[in-house]
Formats: sequence, structure tokens, C-alpha cells
Amino acid sequence: MAKSLGSPSRGSLSPEGILREIQINLLECKVCFEKFNTQQRERRPQNLSCGHVLCLECITALSHPLLRKLECPFCRQLCSVDSTSHCQVLSDLQELLLWRSPTSSAPPHRPKGNLGLATGLRSTALHLCTAFGGWGTLINPTGIAVLGSSGTIVVVHDGEKRVAVFSPQGKKLHRFGRRGRGSGAICYPVDVAVTPCGYVVVTDAGDKAVKVFTSRGNHVLTLKDCFQLPWGVDTDSSAHILVSDVQAGTLSRIKVDYNHGATQEHQTAVSDLQHPKAVACCRLTGNTAVMEHLTDDTHAPGKHQCTRLRVFTKDFHLLYQTDSFSLSLQSTVWLNMSGVAFDRDGDVLVIDSNQGIVWSLGKLQSDPVLTPLVGDHLIRPGGLVSLNNMLVILDSGDHTVKIYTSKSESGPTK
Repeated sequence: MAKSLGSPSRGSLSPEGILREIQINLLECKVCFEKFNTQQRERRPQNLSCGHVLCLECITALSHPLLRKLECPFCRQLCSVDSTSHCQVLSDLQELLLWRSPTSSAPPHRPKGNLGLATGLRSTALHLCTAFGGWGTLINPTGIAVLGSSGTIVVVHDGEKRVAVFSPQGKKLHRFGRRGRGSGAICYPVDVAVTPCGYVVVTDAGDKAVKVFTSRGNHVLTLKDCFQLPWGVDTDSSAHILVSDVQAGTLSRIKVDYNHGATQEHQTAVSDLQHPKAVACCRLTGNTAVMEHLTDDTHAPGKHQCTRLRVFTKDFHLLYQTDSFSLSLQSTVWLNMSGVAFDRDGDVLVIDSNQGIVWSLGKLQSDPVLTPLVGDHLIRPGGLVSLNNMLVILDSGDHTVKIYTSKSESGPTK
């Protein structure tokens, strides 16, 4: 289900092409891909508090029936259903386009690939090898991890069974973590990590807990009452769990006795973070990277939301930090950093979910050197893991897992 790329750049689009772009990128819901329609209540465009727009039906489907909250499938911000509002601008735009072209009732052809990148960023280092998943197999996936050297891929999503396990080739192996609260259940998964010995760790924002399972899905431990809103998670080489708390502004390190299902130590490693979300730990160096989403009063100049990357040593001393504004000065586009990982050599990798690019920042020993690694076939990457010479990327835009490798190692694309 890999997609080929061959779309023209925006500057070369004809007026008809521009209209088609508007219909595809603005006038349909990016979750169900149905056209917005003010005449049908369930298809009306609704503004989330984060600024993204979904149809009313998808907002209802994604929201918790009691908490009346949902995580935006694009930026992962937690939004209240009660704070949504009708997007009158899109309704007016749709009405205007229908008035100008009353005979055009067929859905527009969807160009393949992301059209939002600056010219020249397509010559990236890695190429799509395999893609699997899709709506139904995965529903609004939010986190990804890899199980040991076997390459087994673990994904958390909004399905009835919250954790899906796949072979490296994309074969569905099993699922676990039923929807709900209580022992063995997962209410609202946000992120997932796997310990060196194969335990699966899930952050459950709906239950405000961190839950640990065996690789086969047996419940081991639930860590609760010590988080306000747990979000990102990873584990270090000693199987300590690292968890960001987006409301408390902390990064915690938790030592667990997995054999007995007990917490041995819970330490607040960093306490001065601003809305921390993505977390990554380098197994090679022990360094930990955290992605912060800065509040309005700390935004860099301009209208873009600013994110800040902070990298800490093994003992949680600040090693390096940079933000999206500083990095954007070195590139042709604004970098909206939303995810972070380390490759096997210890280089820092960041996701730009808006542009659909994965960048390498190098080892950050001096000024970062921005190198685009992946730009093809990505719609809205939400998570990534480095495995040997490959990158395994979770694309929430089309609910898939995509595996990239160098051209010389690429096999046939599925």
C-alpha cells in the first residue's frame, strides 16, 4: 500500500489544480476523508481548541463518552468536546466553490504524497521499503515501539484492543489491552515503549496511569496516583521507565521489579519542563531527549507554535537544547518538531509532522546539522523508532506503519 510520488510543486499548479488542492486539503475531514457538508449534521466541520478541524462524526467517535475529551489525531493536544465550534470559514469556502462549479460533484482525485514540502527536500537518504496497516487495522495510532532485535513492532491505537503487535513484514501477530479501565484494560493510550527484556509499557492518559504488560499481553503492573497526565514514554538500557507528564511538567524515572509486578523507586528526574510530550532514551549513551510544547508567553517571534528539544545526560544534567525557531533558521521551512528518537549511532532524529519529514540533527556536540532523512510518502508522521539500518515510522495521517531503509537495501514495496 505504498504510495508513489509524482505531484507537481505548488508553484506550478494550474487554477484547476489549486481548486483540487483546496478540496482535498481543506474541504474534507482528514480522519475519515469524507467531504464536509453543512447540510448533514455529522459531516459539519468543527474546530478543535488546538485549531485543527474534524467532522462532527469523527469528534464523537474519538471522544471519551464520559470525560468528553479527545486527543487531536494530528497534534496530540487534549481537547474538550464542549469547546468545539462550527468552522464557518470552511463552510463558506465550500459554498463558494460549489457555486462556481455546480456541475462538479465527483470527488477530486487524491494526489499521492505530501504536497507541502519545499522544493529540494525530496532527495532524502532513506526510501520506503514496506508499509502496512491502514484504517481498520489501525485506528488513529499514537505510539510505536520495537520489541528487541527481532524487530517485532508494537503500536497503540484507538481500536477495541489498544495494543497491536506486528511482525517486521507487517503480519498481524496478536492484540491486547481491551478498551476500558481496570486491570489489563487501557482507556486512552498515548505512547508505548518496550523494555530490553520485552515488557510493553503504555501511557494511558484516560486513566492517568502507566501500565505494564508482558509481550503476550498479560497485565503486570499499573502505576497510578502519581501522574497528572502521563504522555511520552521510553525505557533505558536498565529497563527503567521514563515518563513525561504534560500537566505536571516533569520527567519521571521509575524502577520496576517486573517479576513481582512492583514499583521499587519513583524519581522525578526533571521538574522544570513545559508541557513535555515525546520522550526518547539513547541505549548507546544513556542520554534522554524530551520534546516540550511551549506556552504562548515563550513562543518565538511569529505565528507558529514553538517546540523545544532538550537533551539530558544519563544523570539528567542538561546537555543541549534547541527550539523550532532556531532550527528553522537553518532550513527552508518552519520545523514543527513533534517527535524525537535516537538512531543506533546516538544521532538525534526529530519528526516534523506538519511537513511530513524526519530530520537528523546529528550528535548535537556542536551546532546541529539538519539532514532530511525521510520525506517521501509521509502524510503526518506521529512516531518513529530506529532499528538497525532502518527507520520504522508511524504515520497517523493514513493510519499506517512505514519502514524506510537505504536504497541499496530496499526490497519490493508492499
